Amino acid sequence: VQTCALPICHTILYHLMQDNKISVREIEEKDIDLLIAYWLTADHDFLRGMGVDIEKLPDAVDFRRQLEDQLHAGYEEKKSYCIIWLLDGKPIGHSNVNKIVYGEEAYMHLHIWYAEERSMGLGLQYVKETLRYFFNNLRLKKICCEPYALNPAPNKTLEKLGFRFIKEYTTVPGWLNFEQPVKLWELSSEDF
Repeated sequence: VQTCALPICHTILYHLMQDNKISVREIEEKDIDLLIAYWLTADHDFLRGMGVDIEKLPDAVDFRRQLEDQLHAGYEEKKSYCIIWLLDGKPIGHSNVNKIVYGEEAYMHLHIWYAEERSMGLGLQYVKETLRYFFNNLRLKKICCEPYALNPAPNKTLEKLGFRFIKEYTTVPGWLNFEQPVKLWELSSEDF
């Protein structure tokens, strides 16, 4: 489903939530190949639309090492922390934070892996559930997010979740990105 009439999307989301088909959990070893496949087999136009510099993507071996390091690090030592999104028990996406300052702040990223699950309004519920993990396990005071300003989906999701818009500016927001305009959003633990 690429596009969806708003009332139908809300109906689908309501039924998915009522049937308890949406769930989230911390990354597990079995998720590593799925994450690698998402990044390394994704359509290049889709990745560029998120602000990804294709030339910066690591190979599968480097990706695996980074994900395994994350998986085995304690919360206070994590450089990145990933939550897997499931629909009917099947992993369909993830959210992760990086630039973590334990007990202070981290920067969040949102990804639905499969085109047929995008634009259904699922991201909103997934992020709500995911924020609990980030705030509680990393003891964060605030979560920041810097989506590509030209990618409307994450910006709309953040606004709906109560993130506060701080500013728009040009930067290289992450190690996989090209220089781009971003919108900086923040959510404090108190507002959450």
